[in-house]
Formats: sequence, structure tokens, C-alpha cells
Amino acid sequence: MKTPLALALMLAVGACAADGSNDRARSFPSEHGDVEVDTVASGLEHPWGLAFLPDGRMLVTERPGRLRIVAADGSLSAPLGGLPEVWARGQGGLLDVAIDPDFADTPWVYFSFSEPGDGGAGTSVGRGKLAGDRLEDVEVIFRQAPKLDAGQHFGSRLVFDREGRLYVTSGDRGNWDNPQQLDKGQGKIFRINKDGSIPADNPFVGREDANPAIWSYGHRNAQGAALHPDTGVLWQTEHGARGGDELNIPEAGKNYGWPVITLGVNYSGAPIGSGEKTREGMEQPIHHWTPSIAPSGLAFYTADRFPAWKGDLFVGALAFQRVVRLELDGDKVITEEPLLVDLKERIRDVRQGPDGFLYLLTDDANGEVLRIGLADGD
Repeated sequence: MKTPLALALMLAVGACAADGSNDRARSFPSEHGDVEVDTVASGLEHPWGLAFLPDGRMLVTERPGRLRIVAADGSLSAPLGGLPEVWARGQGGLLDVAIDPDFADTPWVYFSFSEPGDGGAGTSVGRGKLAGDRLEDVEVIFRQAPKLDAGQHFGSRLVFDREGRLYVTSGDRGNWDNPQQLDKGQGKIFRINKDGSIPADNPFVGREDANPAIWSYGHRNAQGAALHPDTGVLWQTEHGARGGDELNIPEAGKNYGWPVITLGVNYSGAPIGSGEKTREGMEQPIHHWTPSIAPSGLAFYTADRFPAWKGDLFVGALAFQRVVRLELDGDKVITEEPLLVDLKERIRDVRQGPDGFLYLLTDDANGEVLRIGLADGD
């Protein structure tokens, strides 16, 4: 059953299209019928992350360092106050956003960002309480270390599990040594408590040579992450170099290989390292892409609105400018379908809305929030 808030969101966005204020409704063929695309909001500068508030409004980050609220009618708030300084260079800036699982009682908003400091910048996680047009009691609860003076591969997605633990994905920052070093913060997925403390059952707790926040390691640049709706475990996508993009189910303490093994090659075409694709003790992806689609944004579809999509996994693609639909059988990908291939927009994030539609962010200087769904509803 749809909640009153979800129905209000549906009606408000639908009215926007019906009254002619949204003149960018488009339709694209797919295996299950036409996929309709509506522009919900525009005028966002390189939007990066999206989270729905309980009342149906959206929090959207802009990479230069702004956090805005998007109303159901698509109107944008002024940038929220209270955020810390953001190192907005290259791929760095204000990145993902998530709300506390107990937001009604503890209205914390969590955000990842490239934080400046000695040595350059690193992926950090902050949180603040949403109070009107600002965040209050803002604190940084996690910092990637060491900070590096490079403008690429910050990650970063934020995903809460069912116990309220927070997964933080990070990138290698262009450094090929640190992803295999357990005392370095690059190329890792971290797992922390909501206040930044370390869960006692993290795999490297008690090891003097390891960061206890690490969940898994050997990652290149993980920019997609979502919790499986049935198993409750984390799935993630990460960028390869020239080919070798990966879909993984990262398990505690395991090594995902970068840069010792990879299914891709350097951008020059030369092998990466010794060119190994497998090695004992290093994990293989459950699915991969060559050539690279540049995956960013990941969402399982769980709603009843479009039954043909239920249980599928949706991946945003920057390089191929599309959304990829993956049909699953347990932990195996059995069908891959490219969607919106003529949209010609870099898709940065994919989220399921409370109304059962999928919402996309386009990575552009005039970025948009798009809403997609099947035309016939099945």
C-alpha cells in the first residue's frame, strides 16, 4: 500500500508533467515496454548523491560543495548551511548523502566529501542534524588516511545495513600501492557505527598492522553500492581502468585484487602490473564489463509499481551514458539490458523513490533529477 507521503509525491510530480511545466518527458524502448523519462528538477551543478527524506523531499549533493533539498514539484532550496569545507578539485567534492535509519528520532544527515588537510585531501564522512535550512551539530566521524594530493578516485557511497552500521566505499586516489596495504585508507570499503566508532566484529579489529574500520580491500574506485533487499548484504560496483569494471559482493576481510589482478588494462592498452587476471587469495567479481561502462550509482528495485523490474539491479553508467538493468538469479547475473541508450546523459546516481519510480542524477554542469518508469506499469 502506498503511504500518503508517497502518493503526494507521485501526484505532485505527475501534476508537473500534466500541466505542461515539464516539457522534457521522453520515451525509450525496452524489453518490458517503453521507459518514460521525466525531468523532475534541473539546474544542479554536477549532482552526485540523492537521498529521500521521510516526507518525500529529496536531499541532493552538488560536487562543488552544496547540499540542497528538492521539493516534489522540482523546486530547489538554497544551499543548506553548516557543511564543512570541501576540496572541490578534479573528481573531488561533496559526494554521497544518506539519512539515519532512525531519522524520525535522530535526524542525522550523513555525507561523504573530499576533505582538505595536510598532504592534500581524502574521503571523509560527516554528519549533522537537519534543522530547517541548515545542518547543526556537524561533526566528521570518519577520515581516509593518509591524505593525498591527487584529484581522482575518491569513491564514495554510503549505505546503512539493517543493524545501522554504515558502509563507506573509497577509491585508490590513483595510488597503486595503498589498496593492498591494510594500514592505508585507499582502495577500501569501511564499516563503522553511526557515531564513527568501530564495530567489534569488523574483520581486522585487534590487528596492529591494520585499520580496524576496513571491511574489504583491493578496490579501485567504488562509486556504486546498495544493500540486497533479501539477504541484507552489501553489493558494490567499481570502475576498472580500460575495461574491467566490476560488480562485487564484498565479504568481510577479503581482498578484491586491485591492482595485482584486474580484468582491464591501462588506458594506453598496456597490461596493468604483470597482467594477472587471477591469483589465489584474491576474489573475482560476480559480473564485469569490458569495455568500461564507468558504473556509478546502484539500486535494487523492490517496489510493486513495475512488477517486470522487481528484484532487478539497476546500474548507472557514466561512460556509456545509460542505465543497465541486471536480472539476477541469486548471486548470478543472468540477463543484462541497456536502458536509455539514446538519452546521452552521464548517470551518476540511481535510487528507488517512495512512489516506486526510479530516480537518476545526471552528471552535468546543468545536472538534472530524472524520474523513470515503465509506460504500461508492468
